[in-house]
Amino acid sequence: MITKEDIISVCKTIQDPEINIDIYTIGLIYDITISEQDDITILMTYTTPLCPFGGRIQAELKTALTILKPHSITINVTFTPPWKVSDELREALGI
Repeated sequence: MITKEDIISVCKTIQDPEINIDIYTIGLIYDITISEQDDITILMTYTTPLCPFGGRIQAELKTALTILKPHSITINVTFTPPWKVSDELREALGI
């Protein structure tokens, strides 16, 4: 059975090309759901609605998740609420 921690570990291997920090740590992953049949559904966002790397990040994540051998993978993108830099990330980035 796939766990949320398994999925988080995979998310942490995918880097945002602009920020060079993984997509989980910067807060692009809003929700993770796993069904009893190991269907994975992820709700995520991009740093901006017009992010030029959004499709690439989503494709890399989907490919990386296949290592967990899920029954299916669904990645939904939302901009509600819009992504914003957390105070912890601002401090880590020195901004």
